[in-house]
Amino acid sequence: MLTFPNAKINIGLNITERRPDGYHNIETVFYPIPLCDILEVVPSTKNADYTFHTSGIAIDGNTENNLITKAFRLLKRDFDIPPIEVFFQKIIPFGAGLGGGSADASFMLKMLNEMFNLQLTETQLENYATSLGADCPFFVRNQPVFASGTGNVFQEINFSLKGYSIVLVKPDIEVSTKNAYAGITPQKPRYNLRETIENKPVSEWKNIVENDFEKIVFQKFPIIEKIKNELYAQGALYAAMSGSGAAVFGIFEYGSDVKAVFPDCFVWESNIAQLKF
Repeated sequence: MLTFPNAKINIGLNITERRPDGYHNIETVFYPIPLCDILEVVPSTKNADYTFHTSGIAIDGNTENNLITKAFRLLKRDFDIPPIEVFFQKIIPFGAGLGGGSADASFMLKMLNEMFNLQLTETQLENYATSLGADCPFFVRNQPVFASGTGNVFQEINFSLKGYSIVLVKPDIEVSTKNAYAGITPQKPRYNLRETIENKPVSEWKNIVENDFEKIVFQKFPIIEKIKNELYAQGALYAAMSGSGAAVFGIFEYGSDVKAVFPDCFVWESNIAQLKF
């Protein structure tokens, strides 16, 4: 079985309070985008219960520490899953704030559920995904949502980017989410994010919708702020860092050829009019 785990962007990200457990409560809009990894699972005739093959962007570390492997082990603990081979091509860049690893884990859960008829509901899959990472549950249903809590409490949002173009730019930098949080002072947001996204046009977001991580990350990596400013200079209606970075996205009314402007960066563009999201 073949599937394509997709990335997400954060439209707005308010860090509202530090929790007693050390995590933070946030408010954000998760929006799926069609920048995808490639994940295939096939039955195995080998002695091992799990074999993992990778291509594309190099994945550092032990295979057992990979979220895809952890997703397999999680379900293997509770279900009699036969031996499998996994073929994985990594395309979504690391350290970008795009949720690539989280998507890979959740798509693995969904694929195993379907392949082996485990009959897990979406809610049950979300519960498994929660144990793998904060962003993982979002990718189970994989639809735009207003997220709160640690990013695991979802509410439907009446909003779509169909008809717009998204440009994504990531410099050769990886931002540590842990370090980004360490510099944050949580505060009550000065605007209602959900109401703003639902009721105001994209062209009015620039001076309203904020990502609280930007102040911290821009200080350490000025190049990321320069990318955001350049996207506005190229005609973006709205531009912001996704998650804790280092990727920055711009929303354009029409397509924009910006690859020549960012020669040393990963650049991706898509017309959302063609998507199901």
